[in-house]
Amino acid sequence: MKKIYYARWQATLKSASAKAKLMEFQAKSFVEAEEIRMKSRECKLQKQYENKNLQLQTHFEKKEAHLKHLEAQHKEFVRDEKRYLEKEKQELEKERQILEQERENFKKQRAVCKEAQAKALDAMLNYMAYTKDEIKNMVLEQLEEELEAQKSALIKRYEKEAKEEGKKKSYAILAEATARFAGNYATENLTTRIALPCSDYIGRVIGKDGKNIEAFKKVSGVDIEFSEGSSELYLSSFNLYRREVASETLKILIEDGRIQPNRIEEVYHRVARNMEKELLSEGESVVLELELGAMEDELKILIGKMRYRSSFGQNALQHSKEVALLAGLIAEQLEGDKKLARRAGILHDIGKALTQELGRDHVNLGVEVCKRHKEDPVVINAIYAHHGHEEIMSVECASVCAADALSAGRPGARRKSDEEYAKRMQALEEIALEFDGVEKAYAMESGRELRVIVKSNQVRDNQVPIIARKIAKKIEESAQYVGEVGVQVVRENRFKTTATLKQ
Repeated sequence: MKKIYYARWQATLKSASAKAKLMEFQAKSFVEAEEIRMKSRECKLQKQYENKNLQLQTHFEKKEAHLKHLEAQHKEFVRDEKRYLEKEKQELEKERQILEQERENFKKQRAVCKEAQAKALDAMLNYMAYTKDEIKNMVLEQLEEELEAQKSALIKRYEKEAKEEGKKKSYAILAEATARFAGNYATENLTTRIALPCSDYIGRVIGKDGKNIEAFKKVSGVDIEFSEGSSELYLSSFNLYRREVASETLKILIEDGRIQPNRIEEVYHRVARNMEKELLSEGESVVLELELGAMEDELKILIGKMRYRSSFGQNALQHSKEVALLAGLIAEQLEGDKKLARRAGILHDIGKALTQELGRDHVNLGVEVCKRHKEDPVVINAIYAHHGHEEIMSVECASVCAADALSAGRPGARRKSDEEYAKRMQALEEIALEFDGVEKAYAMESGRELRVIVKSNQVRDNQVPIIARKIAKKIEESAQYVGEVGVQVVRENRFKTTATLKQ
């Protein structure tokens, strides 16, 4: 019996020993795996740290280079100002010397005249039967007539010289302002190129039965153009802001890989919300760059939005920045307020950021928004005056008008054909938006198609064909060009609810 118990005890002991060794082995394996995982995580964190450090260093170097560039520009500006002031000082000294010389000559001539007058009076008294007072009056009358003639000639000469001098001075100011401003310009295109990882992505963008591309066009109002077998596609729209939102949406969808109608709409609305923040950031950068001081957020957003607006192919924000810088330089030469001239220059076309939404004259829109935020009367005058709606009332306003003409008048700065195309497309959308119940309207296919989205709570299904015919008829009556325009009216109902799951 003891042997049996002993044997069982031995078996139990061996089993426990084996389990202990197994647990020890498992513990060692776990520790080794954790060490490997920790080392891998440590390497990953180290790499992230190095990348972040490199990014910060690169950003710091760029910022430092930018500040050095600004410092160099400021030093150059100070040197130019010193040279200009020294030149003005020398010219004033020359003018003072000339005036002193003329004064001395006048004194000498006056003395000679008095002496000649006395001699003539004595001679006349000796040979003529006139009294001294009568002779004196005769001489004075003759001198008065001669002086009147000389005065008239001098006035005409000085007026002519003043006009010529003013003309030369104005040309010199404009030449110096344009020479000191070295700005680039680029005309806006009507398409945006999107590169694809491979040609197979064309099919994914189109989707089954074209559902993806139709959903994209519907939500964005932008055309997609591509060729079979190509690894790139093009977004086409006259509205730069609409095209930019569509471009960012498509890039995110391509990078993510999930391209389907619901996902397209979700990403598009998210990008549209983020664009508002980017517009504010863009406006703040411009205000900071031009050193304009405090400005309302709405004006900053509109300044940022001008980046996605063009006039005759010229980018509105780039044009306004050029006008602001040139106006500041010109106002400075004319002893005006440089900062106020820059502020008026950047805001002179602010209404263009609202024309595509509100469809009104950009001058009146700009005046309304600037008055709402209590901008300086000089700014209001500049908005009106640069299109001839008001007389120029200040040096700063005159500087803005001159700068606007300089920026817009450079060869190649503007293209008329693109502006006419954009106006034609916008006119089609405005015709559709005039009808009750229309929520959105997109002119597509270079104006050959007008896609209209109506409000489902205001328009019934049987009213859709009627609205389409009315819009088509209005286009026929008001269009200024030949061709056909297809009108597509879309009415859609969506219902969303939530299901609660219980365990």
